[in-house]
Amino acid sequence: MDLELDDDQQVLRSSARELLDAICPPALVRRVHEDGEQARDEVDRLWTTLCAHDWPAVGVPNSGGGLGLGFVEVGILVEALGRVVAPGPFLATSAQFVPAILTAGSGVCLAGVASGARTGTVAASSGGRWSQEAVGVRAVRGSGGGWSLSGGASHVLDGATADEVVVVARGEGGCGLFLVPGDAVVAEPLATMDPTLPLADLELDAVPVHADRVLVEPGDPRAGGIVQQVLDVATVAMALSMVATCRRILELTIAHALDREQFGRPIGSFQAVQHRLADCHLAVERADALAWFAVATVAEGDDRLPVAASMAKVAAGDCQRLLTRDGLQLHGGIGYTWEHDLHLWLKRAVTGEQLAGTSVAHRARLARLLGLEAPCG
Repeated sequence: MDLELDDDQQVLRSSARELLDAICPPALVRRVHEDGEQARDEVDRLWTTLCAHDWPAVGVPNSGGGLGLGFVEVGILVEALGRVVAPGPFLATSAQFVPAILTAGSGVCLAGVASGARTGTVAASSGGRWSQEAVGVRAVRGSGGGWSLSGGASHVLDGATADEVVVVARGEGGCGLFLVPGDAVVAEPLATMDPTLPLADLELDAVPVHADRVLVEPGDPRAGGIVQQVLDVATVAMALSMVATCRRILELTIAHALDREQFGRPIGSFQAVQHRLADCHLAVERADALAWFAVATVAEGDDRLPVAASMAKVAAGDCQRLLTRDGLQLHGGIGYTWEHDLHLWLKRAVTGEQLAGTSVAHRARLARLLGLEAPCG
């Protein structure tokens, strides 16, 4: 497994960062926080620019009208967006929806996604839990190979705005995947601390799904593995985005420590501050390495994906706890002010911890996967 980016991927990373630095400054993100829906036009213009640069087409195969690149390239763009805490549908569409369609072996809607005309998301969480056992949507077989979906899914990324939703629903034989138009569900937007990651609770009331939109039927012997892979890929992308956000918090904190003076010296020259920054640096590097290893398991179809995904999310969660705490404290009083941009990254990191399974939930899953659970009784 090659964990180094090749020359083309390095160029993609540098060009993505350069583009986002130009079109997504902190001022735009701040307007999303302060103005809410009134900033929608600016978010739409940002997305239009990314579409003009073919970002939605990166993870779509050539047969679907895309560029035919892989999940590593998608990860590069996810990382770049997380670094500037950019709003927009890329994370839900390209790192959740498209992998779900491809994992199910379908090509439906991909041409629309590649062109930027359609967006999508995955609805799998229920009660904040990101697992097949917690799925809250029920699937009942209808006539002509169709199904009917009823129930709720919570904390769906871009759930109120996505054009298409891949719904994980439970039937008699287990979970399956169903493609539902966004306007066929009732979406309740949620008030969260980070509006750049818009969440919604979805409710489905006997929503019909025609046979051609059934991606994987409940009871299909492959269904359990396919659904779990969809969840794991989304987990990996969220972990990678979180780590990129934490790295930016570290950069901002180091810059402040070198600029802020106390007793006639930069506070970064004090050993206690240096030790805390060193701990933050190690946490970011550890989480980054695990996140990119998980990305590589997705790209190469490696059987270690379940363990790698949970390890990446655990490390990202540990990283955000340390970086949000020490980043805030080392900024001193200015870090607590609304006028300073630091809170834009702090809120994104904390919000990411709650999505695609918390680090606590993934630690428990790792214990099960590795056979480390203590026997009951």
